[in-house]
Amino acid sequence: MNTNTGSAYSLERMIKIALDLSAEKDFDRLMKKILTEAMDTCKCDAGTVYLLEDDLLHFHTFFTKSKNISSDKNKLPPPVPMKRSHVCACAAIDNKKINLPDIYESDEYDFQGAQKYDALNDYRTGSMLVIPMSDEKDNVIGVLQLINALDDAGNMIPFDKGYEEVVQALASLAAVSINNHRLAQEVSDLLQSFVQVMVGAIDTRTPYNASHTRSMVKYGDRFIDWLNESGNEWKFTDEQKEAFLMSVWLHDIGKLLVPLNVLDKADRLSGIREPIINRIEIGCLKDQITALTDPSKAEECKAHEQALRTAWTTMEEANGKGFLDDLMLDRLRACAKLTCKNAQDEDIPLLTKDELTKLSVRKGTLTDAEKSEVEKHVVYTAEMLDKMNFKGVYKDVPHMAGSHHEFVDGTGYPNKISGDEISDEIRLLTVLDIYDALTAEDRPYKPPIPAEKAFAILNAMVNEGKLDRRIVDLFEQSGAWRS
Repeated sequence: MNTNTGSAYSLERMIKIALDLSAEKDFDRLMKKILTEAMDTCKCDAGTVYLLEDDLLHFHTFFTKSKNISSDKNKLPPPVPMKRSHVCACAAIDNKKINLPDIYESDEYDFQGAQKYDALNDYRTGSMLVIPMSDEKDNVIGVLQLINALDDAGNMIPFDKGYEEVVQALASLAAVSINNHRLAQEVSDLLQSFVQVMVGAIDTRTPYNASHTRSMVKYGDRFIDWLNESGNEWKFTDEQKEAFLMSVWLHDIGKLLVPLNVLDKADRLSGIREPIINRIEIGCLKDQITALTDPSKAEECKAHEQALRTAWTTMEEANGKGFLDDLMLDRLRACAKLTCKNAQDEDIPLLTKDELTKLSVRKGTLTDAEKSEVEKHVVYTAEMLDKMNFKGVYKDVPHMAGSHHEFVDGTGYPNKISGDEISDEIRLLTVLDIYDALTAEDRPYKPPIPAEKAFAILNAMVNEGKLDRRIVDLFEQSGAWRS
């Protein structure tokens, strides 16, 4: 074989390989491409890609054509220590090519591993070309090891030195691609770590909100997998799925800025219970003292004391109801008209205007002002995430996360966008959010409802024009919501 064989390797082919390697998103496929290209170039029978981590050369990908043996991620051999007794380690330590005509004729390196492989697989390792993979800073990040160059008749021959520079160039391209993948993974890992820290912060502050987010991620992950496997025309690439789930993880991050007494308001009396009780107790004590010191007022004081205690019973009754009818609202307004004595013996209203407003919430636990405060969390979410400068596949995360309370008919918040302004991803995020809010078992202010009733509510919202019928139907069909 001609030692100038490598010069026949065209620039066009090298450019194509470089483009292929840089375009490959799957790391395992990238490793296979690197190894396959090197093996085809040198016309050899076997090869291995090692990656350098923690001062060890780890097996990542290997293939033996004649035996049809390839790497199994679950059964990889132990890593090779960075010691001079190992040829691949020497190539990495010295950052140099090593070309051996026949390993059985070399006593410079430890080939016990290769010989054991030969014995187990009825194989004969002969010639070997070992090339360090160095990045643009000349840092070795792995080793490319090729075994048994073959002639046209399939006989084992030494590796042609003319191919060394070509394989070295391939190894350098590979190293750059590996570094790019590692950097991208590091950025992704950093982002995931940030997300986990934020969700942890929410969890510490208000546990049910973090559970809500985790449940939504679970539903979203299952739904997308089902969607991709169902043959539906709507599909998610791996990157789109990752970006969508990132927006789910972060959709409630703005709740970190919402006052906790509003965010976790369990009932109408939250925050006002103690002042009212103290007012009633002091008022009743004052009535009892007056009755003792002035017997002529005993009946009047007793009746007033009873009125105060009845008022409290009415307030507790209202507090335990999910919905207040007009009769209950009238009873609360009557309570507010009562007065009582304070510690300074002054007549004061039993209820302040603010307390009556909080007790008179017709449905739920929040006043209009408190609802407005909670609704600001989507604005806070968008503002916080906009400052992070998401790019690439994640560029729409702030918009998706900050729009999960928008409705198709434009009646949502905060921006009242509608129709085509709301992407399918946002529509799905909204459905996941509402479904989990309805069925969650850990909300302090309401009991959970069964899935059947939750879907009835979702479909009612579809009929009102608020939700997308196709997405609600798909989510229900997917079963992704099941425990």
